[in-house]
Amino acid sequence: MFTRYKKQMLGIVLPIFLFGFAVIGMASENSATVPSMPNKPALSLADQVRHELLMLPYFGVFDNLDFTIENSNTVVLTGQVVRPILKSDAEGVVKRISGVSKVVNNIEVLPLSPFDNSIRWRTYRAIFSRPGFEKYADRAIPPLRIIVKNGNITLVGFVSSTFDKTVAEMAARSVSGVFSVTDDLKVG
Repeated sequence: MFTRYKKQMLGIVLPIFLFGFAVIGMASENSATVPSMPNKPALSLADQVRHELLMLPYFGVFDNLDFTIENSNTVVLTGQVVRPILKSDAEGVVKRISGVSKVVNNIEVLPLSPFDNSIRWRTYRAIFSRPGFEKYADRAIPPLRIIVKNGNITLVGFVSSTFDKTVAEMAARSVSGVFSVTDDLKVG
């Protein structure tokens, strides 16, 4: 009985192994005959700057970095950051981009304030605890940003609908101790 079981298993397992080896052989043969893809086109200067700014390690939901390019090779950095190191890091990574001859760093470092920091976190919880807003909070680079300066909130970035824009503004306005809320969110 045991030998009949072995023969049945061999009849099942052997074709599976043979099929697997055939697939592997075909895959390696096909990969050898497929021509390599041409190199991707070079990124524009604006795309390179945007990429470098977004990859900064301390760039978070409470920071806003923007830029313009003047005279095709001068980058003007603008925005607001919570950490001073982010301002200098942004300038440093942009200076290293090929084709950039000058960097004008107009990034504002927001004042260190326990009052503003409290508003930042309460606004964050008020907005991102809303149903449907986890799609913005779960991203590595949040599209919705909360800028707080001297008790005033500015919402910047992008949301996917007019409804989300309205809900985010209403949530920010519900935070106690806030002097004003400016909604600069774009729908896109």
